[in-house]
Amino acid sequence: MQYVIAYVAAAVVFGALDALWLGWAGSKLYRPALGDLLAPQFRAAPALVFYVLYLAGMLWFAVRPGLSQGLGAAALNGAILGAMCYMTYDLTSQAVLARWPVHVTVIDVIWGTFATTVAATAATWIALKFA
Repeated sequence: MQYVIAYVAAAVVFGALDALWLGWAGSKLYRPALGDLLAPQFRAAPALVFYVLYLAGMLWFAVRPGLSQGLGAAALNGAILGAMCYMTYDLTSQAVLARWPVHVTVIDVIWGTFATTVAATAATWIALKFA
């Protein structure tokens, strides 16, 4: 039950943070910097697959250690996971696309690190408190 509570908590926290971020960054960061590289409309299916799998990874790599070692472990592992995953995406995009600005990579990696750290830590705290 602890993992179910943690998964739901991570989904709510990460989902809310990412919705706020994408609502702001879509028009202020990504669209001006990436323009025609972006799809004209949001595609829900790949986004849903990403969130389901990313949250499972967050649970395994950050929340699980946090449940046994404390909130510091959840935060540290969440930060590492967020940085590594967002770097993988952004640096690969920079390597293979004709146009991918460095400032987008830097901002996106900082965002992914922050959001994953907060979500993993919050999910751990909620699971410890309510499970």
